[in-house]
Amino acid sequence: MKLLFTSCLILFTTIGIDAQDVRPAVNENTPSPLNNLPLVLADETLGLKETIYDFGKIPQGKPVVHLFEVVNKGQDSLKISNVQASCGCTTPEWERDKVQAPGQSTKITVGYNAASEGSFTKFITVTYNGTQSKQITIKGEVWKTPLSSAPENAGLKTLKEDK
Repeated sequence: MKLLFTSCLILFTTIGIDAQDVRPAVNENTPSPLNNLPLVLADETLGLKETIYDFGKIPQGKPVVHLFEVVNKGQDSLKISNVQASCGCTTPEWERDKVQAPGQSTKITVGYNAASEGSFTKFITVTYNGTQSKQITIKGEVWKTPLSSAPENAGLKTLKEDK
């Protein structure tokens, strides 16, 4: 047993040492194909206060609405050219002709009509300044509403008659 344990220990130690990646030190003078690439930062022109909104539990057949606030965080103007929902049950609205100056804000109104029960997640793509885009998400859970109203409370009549 000691021999088996010792053999495994030696084997794993050898594998661990062999797996170490030894690289030469790199400095700014070391030639590298990555040194000549320009630094590209992610576009942050279209700023959203939130990208996901959870409606929580909502009743079936009752439309709900949420407003997403959009802020122009860039140095140039911002024009939202399209807001496309992933399905017909989600309806986005926005100021189609508005051009936002830097620092200005606007709103995207997203409505959802809960036709069927169960959980849902819907994606809305916001296209702006030509070809740039961001995605916002709405989600929640739809509970089934009763087909008829609640029956009349017969005990309520007796309380009224006793007076």
